[in-house]
Amino acid sequence: MEPFTVRILGCGSALPTLRHYPSSQVIELREKQFMIDCGEGTQIQLRRLHIHFSRIIAVFISHLHGDHCFGLPGMLSTFGMTGRTAPLHIYAPSSFEPILQQTLDFFCQGLGFEVIFHGLDTTQQKVIYEDRSLTVETIPLQHRVECCGFLFREKQMLPHIRRDMIDFYHIPISQINNIKNGADWITPDGDIIPNDRLTSPATPARSYAYCSDTRYIKSLSKQVQGVNTLYHESTYLAKDADRAKLYWHSTSEQAAKVAHDAKVGKLLLGHYSARYNNEELLLKEAQAIFPNTILSQEGMVIDV
Repeated sequence: MEPFTVRILGCGSALPTLRHYPSSQVIELREKQFMIDCGEGTQIQLRRLHIHFSRIIAVFISHLHGDHCFGLPGMLSTFGMTGRTAPLHIYAPSSFEPILQQTLDFFCQGLGFEVIFHGLDTTQQKVIYEDRSLTVETIPLQHRVECCGFLFREKQMLPHIRRDMIDFYHIPISQINNIKNGADWITPDGDIIPNDRLTSPATPARSYAYCSDTRYIKSLSKQVQGVNTLYHESTYLAKDADRAKLYWHSTSEQAAKVAHDAKVGKLLLGHYSARYNNEELLLKEAQAIFPNTILSQEGMVIDV
């Protein structure tokens, strides 16, 4: 099975600390890499974690708060200096387009590669990217500015060939793809060998949901129902729920409620407030509701 991983570059919130970088992640599936959010220091983290600049094909920006996008201009400039030639696709709220263009015109002339902007309507859940391996769709969220999360869904793979049956019936290699796509096999004597005897079920498709800055949304569980891994911001402890409500953020308990109601595989917490020196308290509160919860940390690689 091909790796489907999430690498944490930053999991802190807006106020800088010595423990955490601002939000950024790199998703990898079938040798393709995608970045979600790009806070300050992202390109340093790419270097530190030995992630090749040239392999990132798209950047998804959840919203236009600095701790989620201030790292983008510097990273684009560096991509130009390192000789990138492949286009880079940027998906972000539509209002970001004139800002990005002005930044490129002022700081990033002569990049050597094309920056292709895709404006997002953060109020709609829709597929915004698709290739042979996966789709990416937006998840509308509720924050102080227009904001959305992203849902990465692997496309269902074909069934597995049963090598013992292929050998037993002397089926030529040229017919393997047909059988994977559902064909039966007819022997030279005219006997029909049904497809389900020649194959075993495909590996279930995997999915990852990234829910960036948002207040608690009870209905969010329906949009991320059954995903293998859910990242949900957990800026505050339950005792600071009033602050979470004021700044349109979530508590770790609220993140766990979404995970519980959505019946996800595991929950990943992040976007920690700088006011806490012990994030284990956030973890403890979440695990009381949804036991399979982990804390994101810089450098961590999560198998979706």
